Formats: sequence, structure tokens, C-alpha cells
Amino acid sequence: MSDLVPRHLKETGPPIPGIIGSSAPMENVYRLTRKVASSNASVLLLGETGTGKELIATAIHRLSARGSGPFVKVNCGALSDNLLESELFGHVRGSFTGAIANRTGRFEAAHTGTIFLDEINSTTSVLQVKLLRVLQEREFERVGDTQTIEVDTRVIAASNCDLREEVRQRRFREDLYWRLNVVPIEIPPLRTRREDIAELVAYFLHHYSEANNRHVVHLQAEALTTLQNYDWPGNVRELQNYVERAVVMAESDEMTQELLPADVLGEKPARGPRSEGSDLDTLTQDVVHHGLTSDDDNEDGLYTKIVSRVERELIYQVMQSCNNVQTKAASRLGINRNTLHKKLKEYDFEK
Repeated sequence: MSDLVPRHLKETGPPIPGIIGSSAPMENVYRLTRKVASSNASVLLLGETGTGKELIATAIHRLSARGSGPFVKVNCGALSDNLLESELFGHVRGSFTGAIANRTGRFEAAHTGTIFLDEINSTTSVLQVKLLRVLQEREFERVGDTQTIEVDTRVIAASNCDLREEVRQRRFREDLYWRLNVVPIEIPPLRTRREDIAELVAYFLHHYSEANNRHVVHLQAEALTTLQNYDWPGNVRELQNYVERAVVMAESDEMTQELLPADVLGEKPARGPRSEGSDLDTLTQDVVHHGLTSDDDNEDGLYTKIVSRVERELIYQVMQSCNNVQTKAASRLGINRNTLHKKLKEYDFEK
């Protein structure tokens, strides 16, 4: 019977349910996913935002012996350090303002199952020490408590940036990196598996047609060529967004070229709102031209105003280049995510 099985399926196994793509880069992901699932080893998923790291983490859990146990997901980049510690490890009543009752943490909730720590690169050094202890000793204390809790929880972590570089820059603990990086799996960006685009579009067309009571089931050949020539900085998540939009806007049963956004068509996208005279080069030249320093700030605050505008413009440009992913932008700016969040609020970026 085994001779009837295609060679590539013997080596990689069939595609994993719920994950679309049969390209060579994805076959390697399937092979590693199936192989590591049968173990209890920690797994580090690496890949750009929108590549599907959470889907692979879910597949590893479901294919493992822990598949009947809980699968707990935590986005480490979505919470401040103090809140994240409480979220992961729980807390006891009165341990901090607002702690009106005991709370079970995510590690405890994932006992006998798997915990998925997304955006692990956004954690601070203090929390990294506590995560290292859980990985090594399988124990922790709730915030404000002295009682040690033991857990049997598998850890899958994910990062959208190069953790080795984070270690070199001393933004991520080397010992924690090696504890997490027992089995690394790199999820390929969409631009390196363009042959999967047709299959992905077909899946999303069917999904969003059903969700929106529409019947958009065909993809125009010209539109497919355009999609395959685009670089997809937002990866599969970006493609998913555009297909959903096309399904909603389509006048027929076909996704056509006209339904694609300007950036996919190669047209220059509209620039976001900019403050008057906020060109970065111009502002920097203003500081140099006036020979201003913070010591020379006058009562009108000219130096402060110019520097603030330079800072705002820099953050704007970096956020644009990082597709508004705050964790990635903070890393590129050399600041932590909480500081960036405060700056975004200060400069009213939502508006």
C-alpha cells in the first residue's frame, strides 16, 4: 500500500486541516508540525505578521497527545507588563489595586494542555525571568501569593521579529531564547509561496460568500496574475481582507481586477493625514538651520515644537512601514511597546 502514496506525502504528510497551501515551503511546515506535535518540546514559531502562526500553534496542539486538553492563547503584545504578569500567573485578592478576588492565570488554566504565547518578543526582562522559571521548573506563584503552583503545560511561543537579533541587542534574554527555541518553525511569507494564492483566494471566496449571503465564486485570470505579482507585506491576513472586501463589493459572481485596492494594482496609495509642514527632512533642517538645542528653547517653545513634530513624523513613517504593527514599530524605533502606545495616544494617531 505504501508504494501507492506519493513520495512528497510520505516525506511531508498531507496538508493540515484548516491550513491552506501545497507549495514546497508549506510542505516543510507541515512536516515539522506533524513531527514536533508528538513530543512535549517547546516550539518557537517565527514569521512575519499575518503568516498564520496561530494556525500552526493550534495544529500542533490538536495533533499532540494533549489535544483533548485546553489550548490557551495569550497575546503578550496586547497588555502592559503588570497586567500580563497577572494574566499569565493569576493573582490573589488585594495584591494590587483592583484585585478584588483571586484569579486563575493562563498557565494554570492550560494545565495538561498547551499555552500559546504570541508576540513573546514584546515581554520585558522582568517577565522573561518568570517565564524562564516556568519553562525550567514547571512552577510559579500567583501575583501577591507565596504558595507555589506546579503545572504540566506545553509552551508554544511566536515572534514576528528576529529573536536572535533581540538577544544581541539585549532586549531578550538569551537563556529564555534557548529554552523556547527547542524546535523552531519558520512560517514563510506569502510572497515566497505565490503558487498558493489561487487556493487561498478560492477558500476565502467561499467562506465570505457564505458569511455575507453572496455568490462570488470565480476569480478573473487577470486579477489572479495581479495578486501573484504583489509582494503582500501583510501576508495571508492582508489577502483575506482584500478578498472579503471584493465579495462585499462585487456586482457579479466573479472577483475582478477592478475590485482590487490601489496598492495591489501598483497605483500610489493615498497618503495618510499629515500635519502642516511635517516633512521629516524639512523639520530636521529647521532644527539645524536655527542652531537650536534644548538649552536655547524660548518662551514659545520653538525647539520643543520642532522636535515633537520630527518625533511624530518619524513614528508615523515607521508605523506605516510596519503596517501599523505596534510591537514591530517599537522594536524598529528602539523603544518598548508601552512607550510607543503612549506616544501614539499623545499624538492622537487614531484621529
